[in-house]
Amino acid sequence: MAEPTARHLSLPSGLLELCALLGASQDSLHGLEQIAQKRGAKSLSSLTPEVLSVFVPPFTAKDDVRVPGTSSTLSKARRRSFRKKREKPRMEAWKSHPGDLKGPDSEDIIIPGGVDLLALPQLCFPGGLCVASEPKEDYIHFLVLTDVCGNRTYGVVAQYYRPLHDEYCFYNGKTHGEPSVSSARRFVPFAVCVVSRFPYYNSLKDCLSCLLTHLKLCKDFEVDNHIKDFAARLSLIPSPPPGPLHLIFNMKPLQVVFPSRADPESPVIDLDLHLPLLCFRPEKVLQILTCILTEQRIVFFSSDWALLTLIAECFLVYLHPLQWQHTFVPILSGQMLDFVMAPTSFLMGCHLDHFEEVRKEADGLVLIDIDHGSVTCSKFSDSDSDIPDVPFELAQTFIQRVQSLQLHPDLHLAHLSSSTDLNEGLARRRAWQQTLNCKIQHITLQLLVGIFREVKNHLNYEHRVFNSEEFLKTRAAGDQQFYKQVLDTYMFHSFLKARLNGRMDAFARMDLDTQSEEDRIDRMLISPRRPTVEKMASRKASPLHITHRRMVVSMPNLQDISLPELPPRNSSLRIMDTSSCKSSSPVLKVTPKSTYTFKIPEIHFPLLSQCVQTYYTDLTTLLSKAMGLLGPGDSLILARYFYLRGLIHARQGQLLSALLDFQNLYKTDIGIFPADLVKSMVESMSASEWAQAERTPELRRLITEVLDKPGEAPKADDAVKNFELPKKHMQLNDFVKRVQESGIVKDTVVIHRLFEALTMGHEKQIDPETFRDFYTCWKETEAEAQEVSLPALLMDHLDKNECVYKLSSSVRTNRGVGKIAMTQKRLFLLPEGRPDYVEIATFRNIEEVKNSTMVFLLLKIPTLKIKTVAKKEVFEANLKSECDLWHLMVKEMWAGKKLADDHKDPQYVQQALTNVLLMDAVVGTLQSSSAIHAASKLAYFDKMKNETPMAVPKTTSETLKHKINPSAGETAPQAVDVLLYTPGRLDPAEKIEDAHPKLWCALNEGKVVVFDASSWTIHQHRFKVGASKVNCMVMAEHSQVWVGSEDSVIYIINVHSMSCNKQLTDHRAAVTGLVVHNGKKPSEVYSCSLDGTVLAWNVSTLRVISRFQLPYGDLMSISLHSDRLWCCTGRSIVVVTMQGFHRHELKIKNSDKAPVPLLAFQLLPEKEQLWVAGAGCSDLYVWSMKDLSQPPQKTPVPDCTEISCMIRVKRQIWVGGRGLSQGRPRGKIFVMDVEKMTVEKELVAHSDTVKTLCSAEDRYVLSGAGREEGKIAIWKVE
Repeated sequence: MAEPTARHLSLPSGLLELCALLGASQDSLHGLEQIAQKRGAKSLSSLTPEVLSVFVPPFTAKDDVRVPGTSSTLSKARRRSFRKKREKPRMEAWKSHPGDLKGPDSEDIIIPGGVDLLALPQLCFPGGLCVASEPKEDYIHFLVLTDVCGNRTYGVVAQYYRPLHDEYCFYNGKTHGEPSVSSARRFVPFAVCVVSRFPYYNSLKDCLSCLLTHLKLCKDFEVDNHIKDFAARLSLIPSPPPGPLHLIFNMKPLQVVFPSRADPESPVIDLDLHLPLLCFRPEKVLQILTCILTEQRIVFFSSDWALLTLIAECFLVYLHPLQWQHTFVPILSGQMLDFVMAPTSFLMGCHLDHFEEVRKEADGLVLIDIDHGSVTCSKFSDSDSDIPDVPFELAQTFIQRVQSLQLHPDLHLAHLSSSTDLNEGLARRRAWQQTLNCKIQHITLQLLVGIFREVKNHLNYEHRVFNSEEFLKTRAAGDQQFYKQVLDTYMFHSFLKARLNGRMDAFARMDLDTQSEEDRIDRMLISPRRPTVEKMASRKASPLHITHRRMVVSMPNLQDISLPELPPRNSSLRIMDTSSCKSSSPVLKVTPKSTYTFKIPEIHFPLLSQCVQTYYTDLTTLLSKAMGLLGPGDSLILARYFYLRGLIHARQGQLLSALLDFQNLYKTDIGIFPADLVKSMVESMSASEWAQAERTPELRRLITEVLDKPGEAPKADDAVKNFELPKKHMQLNDFVKRVQESGIVKDTVVIHRLFEALTMGHEKQIDPETFRDFYTCWKETEAEAQEVSLPALLMDHLDKNECVYKLSSSVRTNRGVGKIAMTQKRLFLLPEGRPDYVEIATFRNIEEVKNSTMVFLLLKIPTLKIKTVAKKEVFEANLKSECDLWHLMVKEMWAGKKLADDHKDPQYVQQALTNVLLMDAVVGTLQSSSAIHAASKLAYFDKMKNETPMAVPKTTSETLKHKINPSAGETAPQAVDVLLYTPGRLDPAEKIEDAHPKLWCALNEGKVVVFDASSWTIHQHRFKVGASKVNCMVMAEHSQVWVGSEDSVIYIINVHSMSCNKQLTDHRAAVTGLVVHNGKKPSEVYSCSLDGTVLAWNVSTLRVISRFQLPYGDLMSISLHSDRLWCCTGRSIVVVTMQGFHRHELKIKNSDKAPVPLLAFQLLPEKEQLWVAGAGCSDLYVWSMKDLSQPPQKTPVPDCTEISCMIRVKRQIWVGGRGLSQGRPRGKIFVMDVEKMTVEKELVAHSDTVKTLCSAEDRYVLSGAGREEGKIAIWKVE
C-alpha cells in the first residue's frame, strides 16, 4: 500500500456558507439626519443599501489556532469576517484582538461561489431601502444564487427595523447619547442574509426569527457580535446525510429541525408544497407545469417577495426528478428588470408593481400572477394556445386528486387540544405539512409517470437511441403539440439520458411499481428476446380463446399445470394500456416515511478552539450513546450515525477515527458512503497516521478499496448516442463492461466464463475484431430466430411461450432432410418442401447424446445421435461441421433440464439456454479447430451434472412440487419475510386473470410481489407498502389484503386494482399480528403491535371499535379460538377475552427453572392441543387444552438446530427452521405427527433458513427462504 503525498483536506461545510449584515452606510444615515433637520421630520428618503459586515466560517479566534506543524494537512483557521471601513475611533466596537479589525480591502477572506456581494444588497432590499416613520413588522424573503458553473446556493433574508439615533449613538460604541428630536420618529431597515448550500427555507427562517429577538434588544454596537455568534452556530451544524434522520438544534426559543434528503437522488424539501395549490386552480397548476416542461420564458409576479421564490421552488419540486436546466432567478429587484429581455429560456420573478411594464416591453413571455392566480402571455406572443394542454385523461386525474387534498391545517388539527408549548405546536404543524408534502409529491409524480411512461417502449437501450417519430405516432391527435414541444427540450433530453442509464430515481420506482405484468416479465427475463409461439400466432388472424368464468377458482393440481420455462416476451414496440394502473379513487392515503431526530448539543462561547473541540467531543459522545441504544435491525439509522460521527472526527483532525466510522458505514449502507471525502482523507494523512492505518486490517482494506479503485470512465449520460463497438483491446473488466452495455448478458460470472472461452490459448485480452465478430454472430442468430416461420400444425403442438432459439443448416437425418430447431423445451425437425414437423425429443426425455461418424463414399461424416426414453429408434443427423457444437448445446440443455426437474426449479433451464447461445456465438466467432474446446468452457450445467452431483433426498423430491423466485430481476436474492395465499374469486366487473388464486410474497423494505397461483407466473411484479419490514398479512372480505409493518402502519391493498391506497396508523409500534374474526358481520380484524396494543377494526368502515393494552411487551402474534384471543409474547402465552380481560398465562421453564423465550404457537382444536416453539432452540412444547394448568410435554426435533416458524395444516404441524444436511447447514421443514408427537417427514427445503410458511387450501404448503437463496418452495400435503 503505497503512501501518497499528503494533501490539504477540504471538508464539507456546515449549514452556513456566509452570513451578511446589510443596510445603509453610516454616511448615508448621517446625511439623512441633516436632511431631516432641514426639511422636517415628515420627509422620508430612500437610501442605497450596502454590505456592512460579512461572516464566513471558520470562526475560531486567530490567537487560538493550532500551532503550525501539528497537522500539516488541516488548514489554519483565521478570522473569516470583515466590517466595512469606518472612522478609526469606531473600531473599538469589535472588542476583539489587535489586528483583527481589517476592512475588506485588507482582510483575506474567500466569498463562496455564487455570492455576488455587489448584487446582494439589491436582492436583500429588492423594493429599495426606505426609512419608516413608524416601526414595521419583520419581513423575511428567500433567494436563489447561481454561480458560473450552474451550482445553486440558497439565501434567507430577514429585514428588521431599528430606531435611528444621532450620529454619536449609531455604531460608534457609545451608549449614553439621546435621540435627537428630528430622528425620534425614524426607523431604519437592516437585513441579515444567511447563505447555505441547501434550500433550508423554513429552518433558516426559524433561525433568523430567533436571531431577530436578540437583535431588537441589543445595543447597536453589539449587533455584529450577535450575528457572528449566530453564524458560528450554524457553521458548526453538519448537514444531515440522506435518509430518515433529521437534526434538531436549540436556537432559543425555537427547536429548529433540519430535514434530510429522502435519498441521495432527491433534493432537500423544506418548504410548504401546497402553497401553489392555494394560489392557483388545478387547471392553472397544470398550465404552469406545462410552461416549465416546454421551457418557456417565464416570469412570476407577486406583491409578496417571499412567495416568488417559494412558489417557483414548489413547481420545480413538482417536476422532480426532471430538472430545470436554464437560468433561475426567482427575485429581480427594480434595477434588474432588463434581465427579462434575455432571449433564452428562463424562470424569474418580479414584484407585481412591474407587471404592466414587463407585459408591454417584453415579448414572448409567460406571465404568472401569483396574487390573482392567472397565467397570461406578453405582447407580440401569439396567444395562450402556445401553451399546449397536458393529455386530457392525465389532467382530469390530477385535478381530482388535488381537489381531494386537505390543504388547511386548521381543519386537520381542529380536534386537538390547544398546545401550551410553542415547539409542540410547531411540531404538530410540521408533521401535518410533512404528510401533505408527501401526498402532493405523490400526485405530481403520478402525473409525470403518466406523461412519460411509454417513452421506454421507444428507447433502444443497446444503442442509446430514442425513436421520437414512432413515439409521436402513438400519441392521440390532441396531445401531439404537447409532446412535440416537450421532446425538444434540454429537460427531456436529460430525462432520456437518465432512463438509458437505468437510474433508479423516483420516476423509475413509481414506473416499476405500476407497470403491467407483461412489461415486468419482459424486463426481468434472463434469456435473450425471441418471438414466442403466441407472438407468431398473433401475426395471423386467429379467434380469441374464450375462458369460462367461474365465481370461485380453486387451487389447481400442480401435476396438471404447464409451467412456463420462459415467460412470453414482446419483441415489438407497442402501446401499453395504463388504465389498469389508475387508482379507483382520487383520494390519497399516503403516509410519509418514518423519520428520526437527533439533537445537536449546545455550542458555548466565546468561540475559541477549545470551545469548538468541546462541542465536537459532546457531539461524538451523544452519537456514540445513540448508536449504543439501537437494536440489530436499526442499520438504516446506524449508518447515518456513522456518517455524522465520521464527519465530526474528520473536523477534529482525528482521521483514523473518521476512517473507522466510514469503514463501518461502507459495510452498513454504501448508498451514502462519501467516497470522494474518504479518498481525500486518505491522501491527506501524515506518515504517522499511515503507519497506524497499516496496522489496522479494516483500514487497510478500506484504503486499498479507495485508492486502487480505477478511475471512472466518462459517464454514459454525456449524450444519447448509439452503442459503439470497442476500438481497443479489452482486459477482463473492460470486457465485462462492454458485454453488459451490449445487452447480451448481465451476469458477471457468466461473462467471466465467456472471457475465458474467447481468450483460450491466447493473451488474456479481447481484441476489437473478436468482439465485433462475437457481437455480429449473436445478432445474426437473433435475427434468424425472429424471421423463422413455423407451420400452423407445429404452433398448435408447441406451448405458447416456446421460442425458437437455434436453427441448424439443412441436414440429412434418418427422418428426412430439413433443419433442426431448438426451443427451451425440445428439438424438432422442419422438413424441406412441406409444412410439417417431426419431433425429435424433449430435453426431459433424452437418455443419451453422443457424437459418432457415418461412412459415406469413403468419407467420415460427423453424426449426432440422440436416444430418448420413449422411442427405441435413435435419431441421427449428419450435422457435419455443426456436429460438435450441437453436441455441446444439447448436452447443456439436457443437463439444465435434469437439474431443473431434480430441484423443481425452472430457472436452471433459462440459465442453460443462455450458456447455449453463448456457445453458438463463440464458435461462430473463433471459427478454428479450438472453437469447440473454447465453447465447452460455457457448458456449466453439463459439468455440474457430471462432476458435483447434488443428491436430493427422496422424501424431499417426492414432496417438493415447484420453486419460484420472487427476487427475479434483482441484483441479489432477498429474504422472503411473509407469505399469504388468497383463493380466487370473481366479481362481475373483474378481469378473468383476477379470478385466479394469488400468492402474496413480502420481501424486505416493504416490497410485495404477487404471483398467479394457478400458473405460478407473476401477477404484480412489485409494489411498496412503506419502507420497513412486513411482519404479517391477512385477507379480509375477499377484496382487501391487510399488511402489518414494522413501521407501525397497517397497509390495505385492494386485490382488484392491486393498489395500496389505504393505511391505518393507530398503532405506535411495529404491527406483529393480524387475525380475521369472520363470525361477525361486517367482518372484524384484530391487530397487535410489539408494545402490547391490541386493536379491533371494522373492515367496512376501517375504524377502531375496541382496543386494549396487554401488560406485556414483545407481543409477536395473536390467534382466535372459542371467542378468546391467544397472544404470544416473548415470555409467555396469554389468553384473554375479546375485550382484553385476562384468563390464562402459560410459561415454559427449563431445567434451571429459568423461563424459555417463546417464538410461535399453533392451536389444534380437534386434538385439543397447543403447540409452542421456543426461540433459539429446537424443542416443541405441547399443552393439553383440557387442562392448561398441567405442564407441557417437551418434544425435541431431531437434526434441527433452530426453529423459525410453524403452521397447522389439516392435522399436521409443519415446522420451519435450520439443520444440517450432508454436512452443510440447510433450511429444513419438519412435518410433525400430532398423534405420536414425532417427526413424520424431514424435508431439505432451501439453502438458507426457512423464514416463513403458509398453507394453500390445506393442499399445499409454501415455504420462503432467507436472503441467501430468496426462493419459494411449493410442497404437496398428504
